[in-house]
Amino acid sequence: MPSSHPDSNLHPTATGPAAHIVAAHQSPEPLKLYSGWFCPFVQRVWAILEEKKIPYQYIEVNPYDKPASLLALNPRGLVPTLEAPNGKPLYESNVICEFLEDAYPGHGMRLLPEDAYERARCRIWMDFCGKRVVPAFHRFLQWQPSAPAAGDDMSGLATVREEFLKTLKEFAAEMLATTNDAGSDVSANTTGPFFLGANPSLVDFVIAPWIVRLWVFETFKEGGLGIPEAGEGGADEALWARLRSWKDAVESRPSIRDTLSENEHYLPIYKRYADDTAMSEMAKASRAGRGVP
Repeated sequence: MPSSHPDSNLHPTATGPAAHIVAAHQSPEPLKLYSGWFCPFVQRVWAILEEKKIPYQYIEVNPYDKPASLLALNPRGLVPTLEAPNGKPLYESNVICEFLEDAYPGHGMRLLPEDAYERARCRIWMDFCGKRVVPAFHRFLQWQPSAPAAGDDMSGLATVREEFLKTLKEFAAEMLATTNDAGSDVSANTTGPFFLGANPSLVDFVIAPWIVRLWVFETFKEGGLGIPEAGEGGADEALWARLRSWKDAVESRPSIRDTLSENEHYLPIYKRYADDTAMSEMAKASRAGRGVP
């Protein structure tokens, strides 16, 4: 029987670049990713699997129409869910990301620094992305005028837009003014392009799925995203320039770029968010004024 969940009517499979990756990962492997092609939390994990070239089997599921195989591993039925070797389940995307970094040290580059202080600093900013940037993204996307028929002045939209842009500027400021383990300023990362410098880290991967979806604001919100064009950032131009170079690097990273489907299949999903009718756990948390569920 089809699910009655209002968000369950999704395109059933990945398309575009992501479809090629799915096709290449259908053979059984000890490591299995239960995935929804559309989900940004899934993309965190999926991109790291691709970045580190870890063998895995991709299993597409609709988290709004939960199969028994998913529920046996994760009773909440959320994606991503990882079935580790010997059938051991893991869920929560940031937890899975760190597990992949720890459990597969010989695969690809390390995505967390060896230095204990720098590793801790990365975790602070991963937490910032999850607790500040992602909720602000959704508050902006889900915002609705309170009285459109009465000519609402859209000041509420300007407020949630500025709140979201403020989180991006704070993130950019950390990239411009990092500190070493002695607490002194260092400037090696003023050009990046990634959070820690020339190579990506877990910090980049945990927020990348929302960065590659920034186009939804241009599609669904009057006035668009609002990041200034190059040279038009005023007193904050250095921050915006750093953010632009980081955004370009994130969007062009093959492991991130190629785990995306065609935009046309995201449109009905994000229209529900933009109309504030989506009933995902993330949408409900945003509507209730809570952070990431």
